[in-house]
Amino acid sequence: MEVKIIRSPRRRKTVSARLVKDVILINAPAYIPDVHLEKIVAGFKDKFQRKRLREELNRSEDLLSVAKRLNEKYFDNKLKVNTIEYVTNHNSRFGCCNYRSAHIRISHRLGTMPKWVRDYVIVHEMAHLLEPNHGKAFRDIVSRYELAERAKGYLMAVGLHQEDDSEDDLSNE
Repeated sequence: MEVKIIRSPRRRKTVSARLVKDVILINAPAYIPDVHLEKIVAGFKDKFQRKRLREELNRSEDLLSVAKRLNEKYFDNKLKVNTIEYVTNHNSRFGCCNYRSAHIRISHRLGTMPKWVRDYVIVHEMAHLLEPNHGKAFRDIVSRYELAERAKGYLMAVGLHQEDDSEDDLSNE
């Protein structure tokens, strides 16, 4: 992404940014040191790149359709998922589920992994709609997914899964 910096003597403290096509327009105070501004610009670039990635993933894959398919197969259509989307702020989790509002968030890292691994994480998060904890009943539900052990092994192999002997703690809740 191209960056265009506009310095203004009228601007006193804040730095703002907006994305216009592929150009990040930065509005900054005229007196701000270049070293400080470089850090701020790097943060804005990262933010806009994550936003673009999230939008591309959510546009390319209809996770709600995936959830509906998995709901039919593993939950007899008993679950209601209000929203499910990719997010870019899950660096230590693969997904999370708010069982009260039925909102599921899936890490953008799963967008580059095999679909059966992504499906496992979705089944895991959907299981939280029935069992909010990681107890035996929860693990029994998740184990219905035929590739559950293989998917857990894959996640461990890529180094993103934190092993926990007592629970299948996929989301570090």
